[in-house]
Amino acid sequence: MKKFKTIYRALVVLLLVNACTEERSLDFLDNIAPPSNVAAAYTITQDNSGLVTITPTAEGAVAFDVDLGDSSPVVEGLEMGKNIQHTYAEGTYNIKVSAYNSKGDVTELTQELVVSFRAPENLVVTIENDAAITKQINISAIADFAATYEFYSGESGVDQPVATANIGDAINYQYAEAGMYSVKVVAKGGAVQTTEYTADIEVTEILAPIASAAIPPSRNPEDVISIFSSVYTDINATLLPDWGQSQFGSSFGEYDLNGDKMLQYTNLSYQGIAFDDNKQDVSNMEFLHIDVWTPDVTKLKTFIINETDEVQVTSDLRINQWTTLNIPLSEYTDQGLTLDLIRQFKFESEGPWPREGTVFVDNIYFWKSPTPAGTAILSDDFEGNGNITSWAGDDCGMDNNFANPFKDALNDSDTVLEYNDTGGQYANIRFDKDSNFDLTGGNSIFSLKIYVPSSSVSGSQPNQISLKLQDGTAAEPWAQQTEIIKSIALDTWQTVSFDFATDVTAGAADPLSRTDFNRVVLQVNSENNNDTVIAYLDDFTYGTEVADTEPFVNDDFEGNGTITTWAGDDCGMDNNFANPFKDALNSSDTVLEYNDTGGQYANVRFDITPNYDLNAKSKFSLKIYVPSSSISGSQPNQISLKLQDADPNPWERQSEIIKTIALDTWQEVTFDFATDTVLGVTDALSITNFSRVVLQVNSENNNDTVIAYIDDIKHFK
Repeated sequence: MKKFKTIYRALVVLLLVNACTEERSLDFLDNIAPPSNVAAAYTITQDNSGLVTITPTAEGAVAFDVDLGDSSPVVEGLEMGKNIQHTYAEGTYNIKVSAYNSKGDVTELTQELVVSFRAPENLVVTIENDAAITKQINISAIADFAATYEFYSGESGVDQPVATANIGDAINYQYAEAGMYSVKVVAKGGAVQTTEYTADIEVTEILAPIASAAIPPSRNPEDVISIFSSVYTDINATLLPDWGQSQFGSSFGEYDLNGDKMLQYTNLSYQGIAFDDNKQDVSNMEFLHIDVWTPDVTKLKTFIINETDEVQVTSDLRINQWTTLNIPLSEYTDQGLTLDLIRQFKFESEGPWPREGTVFVDNIYFWKSPTPAGTAILSDDFEGNGNITSWAGDDCGMDNNFANPFKDALNDSDTVLEYNDTGGQYANIRFDKDSNFDLTGGNSIFSLKIYVPSSSVSGSQPNQISLKLQDGTAAEPWAQQTEIIKSIALDTWQTVSFDFATDVTAGAADPLSRTDFNRVVLQVNSENNNDTVIAYLDDFTYGTEVADTEPFVNDDFEGNGTITTWAGDDCGMDNNFANPFKDALNSSDTVLEYNDTGGQYANVRFDITPNYDLNAKSKFSLKIYVPSSSISGSQPNQISLKLQDADPNPWERQSEIIKTIALDTWQEVTFDFATDTVLGVTDALSITNFSRVVLQVNSENNNDTVIAYIDDIKHFK
């Protein structure tokens, strides 16, 4: 390994020199995952010589060290694809394989090797049909004095054996056709003699789905017309109209999968659905959604029929998995069909008569994108128009400027975010909001589009995406997180919504009461595993900015505010002060300096017009930093916000909220006159003549000193 390490160091030095010369980043090295799925394949010569060929393999490796396990020198720097031949005495050895990637990360594996000149004994073979993959069997074999085994599939016209594995490792083999086969397993060691196992097995075909299609997303009632689903309200429809299809052997039934009902069409020549109300106006819809599972139909014709015409669109189906179709209705209208008087659907398989094949159909509905109700609070379309700037990946590759590899009618944008889990145990991507989330007032919904190609998925994790809310400032932000998990379909763009007001959540309960969430974490196909998955994300949004109502109260002290009447009472004030404590929470250049040099009733204030309507907007928020070095005396560390009128002696009729604060850190403080403890006039929402805001740090009626820096004040719902 000394030679390999020397080469690696030289390579890194060369990269660094090149980077310095050409001003290129070496950040790409961070995205190179450690090697995974390390293994060693054995081939033992069956001549009692003890000659063994060892071939190490791994994903993401460029070289290997191999400890032969018998005190021989370690073989160092073996290139990918090369092997080692070594002669062993009879015995059991622990072979250690160290796999290295291109930047020197190592993953190790220790694997047993048995070298014996006795024929294998006590051979035990297990052969089972795979529960999820049609016509696949899974084979395992164990035996004493054996190192490898071969599997003979019993198929004619296929070279045998079809697979070889180390003893104890699994072989997964998929047949072209279901049926009975005479199979054989041959166990081998270092001896000339072998031991065989034979059996007749039935290879079975999966003819029905074993998992449901992805659950449709939450939609506004006006954005969907449902024909058959378990999520939306269906219109009245006849699921088996008598069109004479039975004469061609076509049959219909409702298939129940653990309580999830779907339509099953067997020997599909043609079948259909008739609307009992005779017509539906879907002219304002955009897509027809259908989920289809089939063991043997490769193309499905979907007809929409109005009072005079029928038009069909042909869609490709994937075998033995759900295909999610979102057919643009423009594909029908471009053929001349009008959509205001739709009466029926018709489904046909493609091919010559008599047509055959089985399809399972679920989640049939028309839908359209919701009309935007306002500007999203947070958004990112990955085209440069978003306001999320802190995307990061944990144990996961991420590129938020990736060319969309799967453009379609649902998502034809040029650029998306690529999420690349190469096997990281807790792989995720995340971003932090510059202030904490307020999930109340209807702003509890997060939405995104996602596409997961099935070819990128390994392992047996559920096809899902989870969105977690965390306190990113906590030492262990996951400890008190709240999470929503949604199932997803593969090989299609889809919109997924997460509503923390109505969806089932895991982790910390009652998320709407939390005021410390500032981080969003997205995780595809579960965590705590080393399986791989690639996902493409787009059009992330959160919440809706409510149209502001007068009075307009905000100030960032950068010249963008609406407050023009700032004043200090018995207190120094500078509302154009250079921020002396920039950090991640507040990196703005300019803030307001509040300088209480000992004034008995020191405060800063501003007046507005018209008066406050606290029923429309009851909350105020601001950021504050108080350096501990500026404080004298023993006053409590706090800030109070008081609402007053313009009459003489306004403090006599004020409403006040007091909040404790921390020292030596920026923090955001919110005052809610609808829910917080209010002093003075406690029924503040009933007062209609409040026109002044007063801010006071560390109490009043004292001569102690304190300096505070205030920023980003606003009044909101």
